[in-house]
Amino acid sequence: MKTWLKPAASLLVAGTLIAGGTFVSGALNAPVPVYADGEMQKNVVTVVGSGELSVKPDVAYLSIGVVTEAKTAKEAQSANATKVAALTKLLKETWGIADKDIQTGQFYVQPNYTYSEKDGQQIKGYSAQHSLEMTYRDLTKVGQLLDAASAAGANRIDNIRFSTENPDQYQDQVIQKAMNDANKKAASIAKAANRQVGIVLSISQASAGTPVFSQNYKMMEMAAADSAASTPVEPGEIDLQTTLTVMYELK
Repeated sequence: MKTWLKPAASLLVAGTLIAGGTFVSGALNAPVPVYADGEMQKNVVTVVGSGELSVKPDVAYLSIGVVTEAKTAKEAQSANATKVAALTKLLKETWGIADKDIQTGQFYVQPNYTYSEKDGQQIKGYSAQHSLEMTYRDLTKVGQLLDAASAAGANRIDNIRFSTENPDQYQDQVIQKAMNDANKKAASIAKAANRQVGIVLSISQASAGTPVFSQNYKMMEMAAADSAASTPVEPGEIDLQTTLTVMYELK
């Protein structure tokens, strides 16, 4: 899954790249060329450079829920609340998850229906659901955590997402890769046209979001104690990516 690096401010600086502490060597003091009207477009080349870096995630975001059915809405809600309270206690006291890393993601109580040609649609009972959104940082124990949650009453996982909490630490590397790619493309184009690449005239970086790799367990129901083996969960790697649009002078 391709994801994007947290955006830095777009730049439009004559002869200079400054982004996350990165700059183009030798461009800082270069003079800005002056062109007559219409000449500018004849003496520039614009390319898009891509940079990508694969890193190991350092955080998991989990959505774990409890669904309970009963004859009445009150019974369903009450029974579900008891299970969620036990699950929350387990997560905090046994697994050391802080209050700030647990919050309610979804809660509802709704009727369940049956249908027959004779009686039409009839309410057969009620379902209560309460899901918890969690942040967990020991990625080696995510599978064990899911097993423990299942044993405590959780019977639904909406999804598991892996990410990095500090993408800024990789920003310079990804931007440098994108700049290197842009330099190569510009050089190839200039060579094909029997020209030479001059100074950088402008740079802009594409907007992006937080990098996330998702293992989607949407609508998956967990069966407690169905297997003695720990639930296998592999965090894999996440791809940080950015693009730079760079305009160069052509000599």
